[in-house]
Formats: sequence, structure tokens, C-alpha cells
Amino acid sequence: MNDKKFSVKVKNNNTKNTVTVVLGAQWGDEGKGKVVDMLAANVDIVCRCQGGNNAGHTVVVEDREYDFHLLPSGIINPLCKSVIGNGVVIHLPGLFDELEKNEKKGLTGWQNRLLISDRAHLVFDFHQQVDGLQELEKGKMSLGTTKKGIGPAYSSKATRNGIRMADLLGDFSLFADKFKTLVAMYQRMFPALDVDVNKELERYNLYAERVRPLVIETVSYLHNSLQAGKNVLVEGANAAMLDIDFGTYPYVTSSNCSIGGVCTGLGLPPSTIGEVVGVVKAYTTRVGDGPFPTELKDGVGDQLQSLGQEIGVTTKRKRRCGWLDIPLLQHTAMVNGYTRLCITKLDILDTLPEIKICVAYKRNGQKLPNFPSSAAELSKVEVEYLIMPGWETNIENVREFSKLPVNAKCYVELIEELLQVPIKWIGVGKGRESIITRE
Repeated sequence: MNDKKFSVKVKNNNTKNTVTVVLGAQWGDEGKGKVVDMLAANVDIVCRCQGGNNAGHTVVVEDREYDFHLLPSGIINPLCKSVIGNGVVIHLPGLFDELEKNEKKGLTGWQNRLLISDRAHLVFDFHQQVDGLQELEKGKMSLGTTKKGIGPAYSSKATRNGIRMADLLGDFSLFADKFKTLVAMYQRMFPALDVDVNKELERYNLYAERVRPLVIETVSYLHNSLQAGKNVLVEGANAAMLDIDFGTYPYVTSSNCSIGGVCTGLGLPPSTIGEVVGVVKAYTTRVGDGPFPTELKDGVGDQLQSLGQEIGVTTKRKRRCGWLDIPLLQHTAMVNGYTRLCITKLDILDTLPEIKICVAYKRNGQKLPNFPSSAAELSKVEVEYLIMPGWETNIENVREFSKLPVNAKCYVELIEELLQVPIKWIGVGKGRESIITRE
């Protein structure tokens, strides 16, 4: 028997670390949209990787305020593509409504730069009905969901009877069969569920043609773009403490909004990721139910809510407000591996004579070595605060770190020291120009 030598030519799949990720470091509403809008000026592609229209990002450009729920915040940039990845669940009526509303505010040309994954799952109106019915069933144990159908849609995905964009754009008779089967399953579970199947199928037949020009296979598109040297920016929706694995379960969302969701939600390997930017509000807020160790239920909390205009973009509910929580941020930094931080809304603290920072959790006087894994345990922690003097000066027009009041600089530097992550940007106002960049 003759030995044969085989020469195998291996394709080089190495790409530069040209993917930058922006993630919420708390319970959401940190101001990720503005950060993405700022960074999108220097990238070729902006991506959403998970969540649905339960997310809400606000971007202020001059006198216009854009609200995005499914659209990547980078859609404003006319020079870059916006990708809605396979990990996102999409409510098509909501998507087109969002596009129309932002068109009226001045968004143009989105048809030429919005791309949607054919693997993305669909959220239907009956998913939203089910979301509300499930919350009613829980009674006092409700989770405070947005009732946008996100949880039921991800449940369908995990149960493997979900319906993807590719199903909608394929053989419509097969789509109709899957749709009827899914509706029938939910109606067995919730007899009160009201769905006009024929009317919905007629509606989605129209949506199929409307969305078809936007849908592509995004995994190969992104890899080809990286091979060509394109810069990619990923916009995480929700935030780390709402992550289904690492957040305050069960008071969480239904997707991985930590760094892992970037890989699974777009098909990007970890080796492509360079910078991971954690966005941190200068205080803490959360919408919905669940434990909140530093929550303020007094006049200071009301003041933060009022000055910060802390109203949910999606839900229109008042956000609960509290002091900055370092143990929480240390936990999310450990999971996400932030390389840079952006502190937002520092100006909201301008009028406070003193500011508190939670530096440790305790139980029976003893410091906890790690962030609690259960909501019940987190609700019982004792909080250790460090008290700092405020700066009691308007900083909205400051554009250089050196020109901030001494106490404001000390606040930023203390956060940096406690988290051991460099703070690159500091937000001091609503507009896209109201950001201090530290050299």
C-alpha cells in the first residue's frame, strides 16, 4: 500500500477585532442609545443582537428626539448599515409603526440601510395577549413585564414551535399551517385568547411583501464585512441585570443581554470582539418589579425621577430611582468584561448637597463575597454607603474633564477606582454633543 501525502490549504478566518459592543450595565435605561449614536459616526454597521420592542432607546439630535424600540440607534447615520440580528424577536406591526413615526421626525433613507435576519423569530399579537394573561395569572407574583409578547415569543422559540422570518417569506401555505398550530396550542392553554386567524393571515401576507426587501442571511453578511475590514458596532438592548441567566431572576427579560447574547444573537465568535463598553447611569434606576437595594423612596428619589425625566420609553411607567450600586456593577463587569465605561446623566446630581454610593452588601453585619443569586436574598441585604459631598453646580455645558467641579471629578474617579475599568466618556446633558471624552 502506497503512502500518500495530502496538502490541505486552510482558509484563514482570522479577522481583526473590529467589533465594538455597547451594553447596559445596570437595569436598563442607562442611555445606551446616545452612546451608540455617538460611536456609530465611525462605523460601517450597527447591529441589534437580542430583545424585542420591549427595549427603548432615545437619541436627541438638535431639536429632534428619536425613540427606537426595534431599530438600532445607529439608523440615524446615513453612512452605515443597521442590522437586526437573528437573536431579536420582531413584532412586524410595531416595526413598521416605529419606522413611520421616526420618518415624521426626519428619519430618511432607512430602506437602503436596514437589514433584517431571516433567522429572527416573529412576535405576533397573540403573543402579546398571552403576555398579559400570564401576568394576570401570577397575581401578586407578577413580574411587571412590558406586555409586548417578548417572553411568550422566546418561549415559542425554545419550545421549537416558533415562527421565523424565513418561514414568513417562504411557502406561505406552510407559514399558515405553523401559525394555525401555534394559535391552537395557546388557545388550549388560554381559552380566553381571541385570534381571528384568517384576518391575521391576510395581514401577514401583506407584511411578507413589505418586509421582503429588507431580509437577508445576516451571519455571512457580517462575516464577509469583517473580512473586508468593516467596523461593526453592536447595541445591546435591556441590560445586564435583566439578563435571563445573570440578572435578578425571575425579574428579568427573556434573552441574554450580556456579552453572550452578542455571539448567539449575531453569529459572531468571541475572537472578533474588541472593545466592550459598559454604560452606567450616575445613579441607579429600574422599571418594573423586583429587589432594588439602593432604592430611594423619599424626596431625593422623587428629585432624581423628576430631574432625570425617568419615564420608561417603552412602558411610560415612572422609573424607580436609587443611589449608584457598586456591587451590582462589579457583578456585571465580571460577566461582561468591560474595557471602557461611559457614565451618563452626571448632571442630574448637580443640585444634591451630598451623594451616596453603595460600596458593599452585608448580611448580619458581614460583607457578602459575591452578588446574591436569588431575588429573595438580594431583597434582604444591608447596604453600606460611602457619602460624598455634592458639587451643587450646573455642569451641563462642560466639555472637558479638567473643567468639571472638583467633587464631580472625585465622584467619577472613585467609580473608576472601585470598578477598575477606565471611564472614557461622561454624559452631562441630553444632546449628542453633551458628552465629555477623557483622553
